[in-house]
Amino acid sequence: MSFRNLGNKTVGRIKVGVFMLALIPLLKLCAGAYSDELGANPIEKISHVTGYWTLTFLLITLTPTPLRRLSGWPWPVRLRRMLGLFAFFYGCLHFLTYLVLDQFFDWDGILEDIVKRPYITVGFPAFLLMIPLAVTSTDNMIRRLGGKYWRLLHTLIYPCAIGGVVHYWWLVKRDLTNPIIFAVLLGVLLGARAVYRPRTTKPLYSKIVKR
Repeated sequence: MSFRNLGNKTVGRIKVGVFMLALIPLLKLCAGAYSDELGANPIEKISHVTGYWTLTFLLITLTPTPLRRLSGWPWPVRLRRMLGLFAFFYGCLHFLTYLVLDQFFDWDGILEDIVKRPYITVGFPAFLLMIPLAVTSTDNMIRRLGGKYWRLLHTLIYPCAIGGVVHYWWLVKRDLTNPIIFAVLLGVLLGARAVYRPRTTKPLYSKIVKR
């Protein structure tokens, strides 16, 4: 069996491995909280870690399509749904850390932050854009929406990822190394899509891609 065309069992094992790896950041946070090793400001630590992995998984979710076009490997696309849901999962943890632990449901303070703090002004809509992506990630929703409208809806991942990078960039006050790396990677991923955009679009999930 070639690496290009992997069987369902092999892809299934890869999915399990990726799933377990994707849980490591959460497990490390839980272990740090249990052992009281999250530093002097644990809320800030949790917020930074969950935000970092939200953006990381967003960019990883954008990777299978250009990888398939460059390498001819079809199987990475079957991981995309799970990766996108992990991006949403860590995004929810990031938002809940801010909502519950930081603001403690102070809605007036939250609205004031959205208006006055640019990184929150950008970050909050970026998180909201992830919600319809997660809700419509099931096979049933793909069938109900139809390939054309499903594809159109899921282009929301692009402004979501861009907003996430800008949010991170404006949040960081000193060392911009990581935001710059994320910005470059996002630029490469979006550029690859523009360069390798197919002239014709095949019906999306005509057989519902097994992922």
